Amino acid sequence: MPSKVEAINVAVGDAIKAGTAVAVLEAMKMKNPLVCPVDGTVKSIAVAVGDRVKPGALIMVVE
Repeated sequence: MPSKVEAINVAVGDAIKAGTAVAVLEAMKMKNPLVCPVDGTVKSIAVAVGDRVKPGALIMVVE
C-alpha cells in the first residue's frame, strides 16, 4: 500500500546485520519498520524522509 518514509535509520556505507530496521514507513497512521533480510553494507538510499513510495518501490540497496 502507498506509504510515507518516516525515518531512515542507516547511512550509505553502514554495515548491517539481518533483522536491522533500516527505515520506518507510515501507512494509514501505522508505522511499519522495514527490516533488512540479509547481512551486508548499505550501498545506496533511493528515498528521503517525507517521500511517498508505492508498493515495490526501491528504498535502498544492500550488498
